[in-house]
Amino acid sequence: MIASPKGMASMEWEGSTVSEAPAAPDSLKQSGLSLNFLNELLLRTLYVHGTMLGLDMARSLCLPFKVIEESLKFLKDEKCIEVQGGDLIGRVSYRFTLTDLGRRRAQESMKQCGYVGPAPVPLDDYVEQTYRQAVTGISCSPEPLRAAFSHLVLREEMFNAIGPAIVSGRSVFIYGPSGNGKTSIARAIGEFMNNAGGEVYVPYAFLAENSIITVYDSSLHQRAGEGEADRMEDNEATIRRLMNSGTVDARWVKIKRPVVVTGGELNLDMLDLRYNADANFYQAPIQVKANGGVFLIDDFGRQLCSPKELLNRWILPLEDRHDFLTVASGKKFEVPFEQLIIFSTNLDPKDLVDDAFLRRIRHKVGINAPQRDIYEKIFNSMVKRLGMSPCPEAVDYLYERYYSKGRNARASDCRDLLEIVQAICRFRRQPVQLSRELIAEASASFICEF
Repeated sequence: MIASPKGMASMEWEGSTVSEAPAAPDSLKQSGLSLNFLNELLLRTLYVHGTMLGLDMARSLCLPFKVIEESLKFLKDEKCIEVQGGDLIGRVSYRFTLTDLGRRRAQESMKQCGYVGPAPVPLDDYVEQTYRQAVTGISCSPEPLRAAFSHLVLREEMFNAIGPAIVSGRSVFIYGPSGNGKTSIARAIGEFMNNAGGEVYVPYAFLAENSIITVYDSSLHQRAGEGEADRMEDNEATIRRLMNSGTVDARWVKIKRPVVVTGGELNLDMLDLRYNADANFYQAPIQVKANGGVFLIDDFGRQLCSPKELLNRWILPLEDRHDFLTVASGKKFEVPFEQLIIFSTNLDPKDLVDDAFLRRIRHKVGINAPQRDIYEKIFNSMVKRLGMSPCPEAVDYLYERYYSKGRNARASDCRDLLEIVQAICRFRRQPVQLSRELIAEASASFICEF
């Protein structure tokens, strides 16, 4: 394991695997930020929030007070801020406010960059932490994986193909006719990684090429430990972090391994930095937000960008596990490409991509139409889930009427047909039940014959 230049705080949580947490910096130098950068961020913070206690400023920037104390003293000596009072426990309790000079400087700073929030971490720290919590480090064995897939009916050979793909952390190509569980399997992999893979740490933002790039996204990242007890512990941890040493760097958020899903809306712009022209900072692309977790590209081949365009964009990241991003100045910087990418498609892989692309996708899992024994297991599982009584005659009817006469059986037919039966019963205000007659009525409505 690579040693961090500022150390790592060891964290152990019962019942799960937690990546080593980044340790809070003891000084401005250890924070990886320059005095000038911190000065500007503090000025903008006071400009937006008004008068603040030293403790609240430290909390807003997610830095120990002793790290921002040097900057506060500098800004006071420069007559950019002033103290409006405080308690006897020291500068942490002082009330700081902007002077007229400080307000003018803050306004100028806002024009250059409007970012206000947790201080960013250095790019090098982000890279190190991301590789420490790589998907290849996830423990995966048959028993817990079977539990994650317990709601699905899989043949043993398919299950045995999925397990090694997860362990390798390499890309997976899932293909086959529509309606047979490709998306369900891909999402089950994501849920396994999310629940059994332990927690990881992502920064609110990192600093690269003098630009701020935000990473944490509450719409994609699920915080670990959101109960009332955890929030109380977080408050205590915040006080310790602001006053003491050896605590966790609060510029990082502990989350469950992310599961990012994209479909036909995917385009190449989503894979590049998103620039906020009004505030002059960036938002990380979705593959960066997926680092440490799963990135599912559903309905591959139907995106706004062609498979060939995606190949040209990702051919090196898939091989080398790192990517390059470009800021507005044209400067490039390297970031980890450290996620399990799953391509799911119902199109013929040979019609989508060439051998060069397929070679870089280590695992290919074909999912075909289910044989009757598997179909019956799926059907009966759905019957039980909907609270119906078993009816073997219903499956007999479907094979006699459709599947033995040219229509391919689909795993999704079980859910769709039985939900129609359920709707028919509810409409007629009769107990939800299953019969040959009801499945015939449902299939006549669902399976169109032109």
